[in-house]
Amino acid sequence: MLKNHAAYTMRSTQRLGKVNSMKNVILTGDRPTGKLHIGHYVGSLRRRVEMQNSGKFEKIYIMIADAQALTDNFDNPDKVRANITEVALDYLACGLDPKKSTIFIQSHVAELTELTFYYMNLVTLSRLERNPTVKTELKLRNFESSIPMGFLTYPVSQTADITAFKADTVPVGEDQLPMLEQAREIVRSFNNLYGETLIEPKAVLPENKSCLRLPGTDGMAKMSKSLGNCIYLSDSADEIKRKVMGMYTDPNHIKVTDPGDTKNNPTFIYLDAFSKPEHFERYLPEYANLDELKAHYERGGLGDMKVKKFLNAVMQETLEPIRTRREELAKDLPAIWDILYEGSKKAQAVAAETLADVKKAMKIDYFADRK
Repeated sequence: MLKNHAAYTMRSTQRLGKVNSMKNVILTGDRPTGKLHIGHYVGSLRRRVEMQNSGKFEKIYIMIADAQALTDNFDNPDKVRANITEVALDYLACGLDPKKSTIFIQSHVAELTELTFYYMNLVTLSRLERNPTVKTELKLRNFESSIPMGFLTYPVSQTADITAFKADTVPVGEDQLPMLEQAREIVRSFNNLYGETLIEPKAVLPENKSCLRLPGTDGMAKMSKSLGNCIYLSDSADEIKRKVMGMYTDPNHIKVTDPGDTKNNPTFIYLDAFSKPEHFERYLPEYANLDELKAHYERGGLGDMKVKKFLNAVMQETLEPIRTRREELAKDLPAIWDILYEGSKKAQAVAAETLADVKKAMKIDYFADRK
């Protein structure tokens, strides 16, 4: 899933052909492989908070996908355990509210593992190996022929996460589209074999094109913890300034008078994702909006330092309240784990209902009449 990260909305549910009343349910989550960065924020987290507060959704489930994180961190479970706290703090600091959203830990919903096991029979090894997202991640981690089976079957596990909560709409980043398409294939295969039981999900991409995939500060196509090119939500003001002022720009924009490229320039892509009209009023009043700033840079006469100073001001304003809230929450970590414990119990109960539907459809609910 996961950014990131994945989020889902359910329109209607069918349990063995019986249509229940319409509901709206979101399921989203992240792998706890480290603190969350601004790529997570613009790609999904900011939108999750908006959806949570919109009043349009009956249930919202936020999953910390520790079991999926263990597929490539199996030799370092302490890292995954520690990062659960970090991710939970980032969630709450950004505005996810445990009174409105159920935040839970994946490994404490055992039904997800059982669903994954059944779904594995509905996909071939060659199909998993062809998944573009999986191929990219395998190359990034240099697994070569020593691929952990758990990592290779990541798309199957993600299908279990989606279907356990009967989600039908999945807000995802562009790089996650192949994963979602594989989930749709598995759902169709199951329903064709066993009858209409599972909901086939649909993708919804971020509305802001710059948020599809935020590049790294070094100009690499993807912001990644492993590449060390991230701005984290928890970064101090000094760390943010250092990273912004050292960002990759246009290598051909050597002199201030040189025309510059804004389309492939991380500083302008970040401004696309974060800047608002009021930021120009406060920090750069000589420009009415971002279009004017871009036009000046493209025709020449605007230096990178001026753009970066403006971007730094925008980032500081955006991240300061998140960082302050996070520092306050970190003072009471037992309370954070209480939220995760209660959320995991609620999520488990919902997933258990779906598992019961699946086993009934497959005719393996042998002792259902003895309950």
